[in-house]
Amino acid sequence: MAVELADIFRRYGADYRQKYPNRILPSHRQAMAAIETCRTEALGGQVYACPSCGETRYVYHSCRNRHCPKCQQERTEEWLTLQHELLLPVPYFLLTFTLPEELRNLARQNQKRFYPLLFQASAQAAQQLANDPRYVGGQIGMVGVLHTWTRNLLFHPHVHYLIPGGGLQDSRWVSSRPDFFLPVKALSKLFRAQFQCLLRKSPLFVKVPKPVWTKDWVVHCLPVGDGQAALKYLAPYIYRVALSNRRLIAFADHGSLEKSQVTFEYRTSDTGQLKRCTLSAEQFLQRFLQHVLPKGFVKVRYFGFFAHNRRSALKLAQTLLSQQPSLPREDPHTETDQAAPASTLPLCPVCGKPMNFLRDLSPCAPPRPAARSP
Repeated sequence: MAVELADIFRRYGADYRQKYPNRILPSHRQAMAAIETCRTEALGGQVYACPSCGETRYVYHSCRNRHCPKCQQERTEEWLTLQHELLLPVPYFLLTFTLPEELRNLARQNQKRFYPLLFQASAQAAQQLANDPRYVGGQIGMVGVLHTWTRNLLFHPHVHYLIPGGGLQDSRWVSSRPDFFLPVKALSKLFRAQFQCLLRKSPLFVKVPKPVWTKDWVVHCLPVGDGQAALKYLAPYIYRVALSNRRLIAFADHGSLEKSQVTFEYRTSDTGQLKRCTLSAEQFLQRFLQHVLPKGFVKVRYFGFFAHNRRSALKLAQTLLSQQPSLPREDPHTETDQAAPASTLPLCPVCGKPMNFLRDLSPCAPPRPAARSP
């Protein structure tokens, strides 16, 4: 039977909360509770029956928590469809700003302050350099998404920006080079200076090691093709959680947080080699929960002419590039999809025919955790 994240949380979530009663953030507790009850009788649901073979099916509601691996794929597709309206017919670039290792512990402990600064400093640095006529010489548009993990779940906060190659200068469009957008060495220095200036206004500034302000900060800029390809590249980062269920390989339950083991696979970023990581259940929960965002934090942000209060500038860019305000794009619906009946009834797992709705199920008390092994 396949291992799911919810299985681990249901088995050891209560033990973890009991061991760290005063160290778990409210947002972490909320995410844990949501994942533990997702698609269980605790959230209620519906009962369906097959008129052909008599099979009965219980369909429980999802938690819709943004950190639950079961609840995000549909939202990703919805976001991707909406973003096509922003596309411009120019080459696109993926710009990535990474927080230095020396700042990560402080950032983990002060996420509400550091994450907005990471967005603000990086966006300001990119726009400042883009104003230079040697590169763009105008206002650019940026779609940014916060990403906090490495593939083996270590804490590694960075921001990806999807940026069209060019900008608005007065009332005309100025294109960047198709294979080059901004010089990363100069951008790194501006990013560091902007972050230092913003953090200086915070009492946390005195806790930062001084060598941080003299070392090189990591910035990458890569061409990613046209808007279609770029959106498809970035879309999975929008609602992706730190770990999907398909990456979980094994869960060895040995009766305690410390002794039980969770194994998951990941692909190395340098060689692409597939590797496995085994952690105690306690370490695994800690690694996962450090990527739960503060309540209400917006991880996708728009800057420049993509900002919601500057969409008139976006329409100008679309017009200048000979595009309609609503850009043509590939029809997401196939002929089969269009011909299919608009039905949300589930199919019978036995005979494959549509099932009939019988009744609603009211939410009930959460399921009790499995009994400990002797």
